[in-house]
Amino acid sequence: MRLRIPALIALPALLATSVAVSAAPSSDLTAVQRHLQSVESMTAAFTQTDRTGKVLGGMLTLKKPGKIRFQYEKGVPILIVGDGKSLWFLDYSVGQKQRWPIGNSPLGVLLDPSRDMSKIATVVATDNPGVITIDAADPKHPEYGRISLVFARNAAAPGGLMLQGWVALDSQNNRTTIRLSGQRFNAPVSDGAFKWRDPVPNSGRK
Repeated sequence: MRLRIPALIALPALLATSVAVSAAPSSDLTAVQRHLQSVESMTAAFTQTDRTGKVLGGMLTLKKPGKIRFQYEKGVPILIVGDGKSLWFLDYSVGQKQRWPIGNSPLGVLLDPSRDMSKIATVVATDNPGVITIDAADPKHPEYGRISLVFARNAAAPGGLMLQGWVALDSQNNRTTIRLSGQRFNAPVSDGAFKWRDPVPNSGRK
């Protein structure tokens, strides 16, 4: 059985290639770059809404470079972990796993502090001056889908911005929305938070 890649990570190589930069203010891209470079770690609660309207919750833990963990709520037998080199999707209900290089995931934009936003993203115009939305897509590979990251201006947050979440759209137009709350930045995070065990068939646990 082949695992279906969740839409929030199902955009291979999306951020590994350059996309055209729009005429949007370069200062907004600079602000996003400054924020991303200022964040060494982050924890937040998240809610994930898929194309059917199904909502799951959990806790997000991030540590640069390359580490991220989506710990879903109790009773959800899946886990997504970036261990610094690879991004793993683990399904404990069927005992299967899949792996992608961190650089081939749209989440790489959050995990690589050296990435140049001006070469991979456009700024989406909004009517709210307190919000910056960054859209990334590879026009040469529409099958990769696209991702939009949403930031709110917040003087108390690193670089003056607060990541609010993102929307991922895969090549089948399956939309997944991630919303964050309770964000905490740059507190110590153990590397042990990104360890995981191999799925065991029918265990239903993680």
